[in-house]
Amino acid sequence: MAEEEEIEYDTLAQSVLLASSQHDIPALRKLLHNCRANFQDPESLSSPLHAAIAACDPDLSDSKNNDEHVNGTTNGATNGTSNGDLPDTKTELEQAAATLKYLLQNGAIWNDLDANNETPGCIAKRLGLDPLYDIMVDAGVRAELLLNRLDGYEALPEADSDSEEDDVNIDIGAAPAMTTDENPSNVKDDPSSTTEDTSSTPNIPASNPSPPPDPSLTNSTYLSSTLTPTPTNTLLDASSNGVMMTWETPIMTRTATLLLPTPNLRVLNIGHGLGILDNALQTHSPASHHIIEAHPTVLSQMRSNNWSAKPNIVIHEGRWQDIAPNLLEQGETFDAIYFDTFAEPYSALRTFFSEFVVGLLSEGGRFGFFMGCGADRRICYDVYTKVVKMDLFEAGFEVEWEEIEVDVGGMEERGEWEGVRRRYWVLDEYRLPICRFLE
Repeated sequence: MAEEEEIEYDTLAQSVLLASSQHDIPALRKLLHNCRANFQDPESLSSPLHAAIAACDPDLSDSKNNDEHVNGTTNGATNGTSNGDLPDTKTELEQAAATLKYLLQNGAIWNDLDANNETPGCIAKRLGLDPLYDIMVDAGVRAELLLNRLDGYEALPEADSDSEEDDVNIDIGAAPAMTTDENPSNVKDDPSSTTEDTSSTPNIPASNPSPPPDPSLTNSTYLSSTLTPTPTNTLLDASSNGVMMTWETPIMTRTATLLLPTPNLRVLNIGHGLGILDNALQTHSPASHHIIEAHPTVLSQMRSNNWSAKPNIVIHEGRWQDIAPNLLEQGETFDAIYFDTFAEPYSALRTFFSEFVVGLLSEGGRFGFFMGCGADRRICYDVYTKVVKMDLFEAGFEVEWEEIEVDVGGMEERGEWEGVRRRYWVLDEYRLPICRFLE
């Protein structure tokens, strides 16, 4: 029986992958009556989305119908003779786009990783298939927005086992959000790893589950850990996660200039870290400079550096969740607010600007934050740039992005990542957000 099921799986899975690579939607309609599109080949880890996009590789145009390519063993590979051209005809891209949309409507997962550590969107980006890449980004945005919203609701009680709904098969076709505790807004882990719905047809296993959340990346663990500076002045927690690094200095310097364009403004910074931003803010002569910091090691370092004696400094010791409500009750307002915490999910940032910045920011004031969501993978960064913009708009803010070049190669040469557990940044540019109230 098991052997028969394995044969049935092989036949059905390979048929779906083949139809996806051939952009054969009529065939997919028939095949997907018996399974969902959210599975991966057990060897190559290619999903139907991977197959549909990889089939547009000009280097594989002569062989894209053979089994080796369909199985994904050459997924995204090139033979060294690529001229970087797009597929020969516009029709091929249109067919591929239609196939991607159909697969996504039938439960395909936008951020599954194949054996080459690429999502379908990564392949599209590498091959220069911008229309297909945009489809994958939009799919990611839809999934993240939906699952971020669902995260705020309690699960309904299960229906009785004899309920009529038991036989209804519902699949939203969205990957789990990148905003769980293992991928906080500025603890950079791999947001492309997913844990998928395993309730799909038993003949075809659903996408491979990710490892359990890393307990070292929870806020409670972080606050109870000892922080250690490295020779390159990187601040590490007890698990060698990078809390703050000196490569961020140009970003923080520019942020301070944009937040405080003139002297004598009131500023609130959440998260002191190495003090890079707060030192930059001091150069703009603020009228008042409030800092919220929760970590005992950082607070001890601030005392050693005599931060409380600096001009117009007010230090609040504790978590922003406890201090921000008090500032609201006291009627404090600020011309500039910045948010850069550690080991907190994106939902914490969203809560902060939705519930607190709206009351703490003065009219005409500016709000900024460290935009590190998904910064270890291009497509994830592009997805969360859109997600954040939409969430800010919903909260009553508009955002302007300024791109700052990041010297990734220089970081490597200077050994800045030495001893750091995860490289939370791999991109060549940083998007610096400055937010204002909608007019």
